[in-house]
Amino acid sequence: MNIRQIEYVLAVAEQRHFETAAEQCFISQSTLSTMISKFEEEIGIHIFDRKRKPVEITNEGQLIIEQLRLISKNIDQLNQLVDEMKGVVKGKLKIAVIPTIAPFLLPLFLQQFAKQFPELSIEVREHTTQVIIEKLKKRELDLGILSTPLLDDDIEERHLYDEPFVMFDTTGNYRAQLKVEEIALDDLWLMEEGHCMRTQIVRLCEMKKSNKKRPVNFEFRAGSIDSLLRIVKANRSTTLIPYLATLDFNENDKKYIKEIVEPIPQRSIGIVTHRYFVKKKLIELLSEIIKSSLLTHLPNLSSDFKNINPM
Repeated sequence: MNIRQIEYVLAVAEQRHFETAAEQCFISQSTLSTMISKFEEEIGIHIFDRKRKPVEITNEGQLIIEQLRLISKNIDQLNQLVDEMKGVVKGKLKIAVIPTIAPFLLPLFLQQFAKQFPELSIEVREHTTQVIIEKLKKRELDLGILSTPLLDDDIEERHLYDEPFVMFDTTGNYRAQLKVEEIALDDLWLMEEGHCMRTQIVRLCEMKKSNKKRPVNFEFRAGSIDSLLRIVKANRSTTLIPYLATLDFNENDKKYIKEIVEPIPQRSIGIVTHRYFVKKKLIELLSEIIKSSLLTHLPNLSSDFKNINPM
C-alpha cells in the first residue's frame, strides 16, 4: 500500500470511471487499473465492481474508501505542517462563513489576505453554522467564521471581535437610543437562524415565541438580512441587525437605525477549526488581518459602543 494507490482509489471513487480517473491522475488507464488491482489483492477486498457501468463501489469498498479519505486528509495535514515549519504558505484553504457575516466582513479583508499569500488557493463559501461544524468534522473544510461559542470538543475557537446589535425601526415609535426592555415584541421580526445569539437577543427570541400578537396574519422566516430588512420596511415594523450590516446603508435607511443601550446586546465572532488543524500560524495571520481591517473600516467601533455587555 502506498500514497499513489490511495490517490488512484479515491479518484475512481469520485469519478466512477477508470478512464476519467486516470486522466485526473495524469497516468494511463492500464497503470491506474493495475495499481488498484494490486491494492485490492493486498488487502483482500474488492473495492470496485468493474462489471457495472458506471463503476460501482462495493459495500466493503465504501468502508475502505471512508478510511482512505481520512488517511489522505492526514497526509495533507502532514505536508501542511512541514510547509508551515519551513515558513511556506501555499496549497488550498477552504473557508466557510455564515450568511449574516459573509457579505459584510469578507469585503473588508479577503482581497488583502489573498494578495499577501499569492501561492495560497483560497476557496470561500457561505454555509450555516451547522453545516460548517459538520464539514469541519469531516475535514471537508479548513476553517469557519461564525458566532461563538460552539462548546464542541472537536472544534477549536479563536475570538475575533464582538459585534453589537442595533435596532432597525421603520415604525417611528422609538427614540434614537433605547433599552432592550423597551422593545415591543409584536412589531419585532427576527432571522430564522443566526440572530438570537447572545443573552439579550436570546431572551427576546424566547419571549417572541410565546407572543401571539402580530399585526399581520402571516409569518415570514428570513434567510438573509436583506430579505429581513425588505419585509420590515414593507410592514412598517422593527428588527435587530448586527452593526456591520449597516455600513453600506443609504441615507434613507440610516435614519431607521436606533442604538440599544445599557447594556448593548452583542454577538461574539470567531474563527473555528478542527482541533487537529495544523496551520496555526496561518490562522494567526488571518486573525490579525481581519482585526486590522475592522479597525481601518470601523475606527469608532470600540468607542461608539463602550457599554457593550460581554458574556
